[in-house]
Amino acid sequence: MANIKSQIKRNRQTEKRQARNKAVRSEMRTRTKKAISAIEEGAEHADETLRLAVKRIDTAAAKGVIHKNQAANRKARLMRRAAKAGSDA
Repeated sequence: MANIKSQIKRNRQTEKRQARNKAVRSEMRTRTKKAISAIEEGAEHADETLRLAVKRIDTAAAKGVIHKNQAANRKARLMRRAAKAGSDA
């Protein structure tokens, strides 16, 4: 345990940020998984779930949870998967 006042504060801040980042990352992964399953099933709400997944990816990038290039890669991969499923159907 830290004895220095500034380090104690820094530890508190880190814990809060970790919790926030974990929540954002978890939400992003959940939305992405739901979008992928909706796309593969060919559900009528697939476009809506895809839009929400992209929104969560953008939010994570804006909050600094993931890098903006990582967000672009994730969105591109998701869109490519949706386009492939759309052309198969």
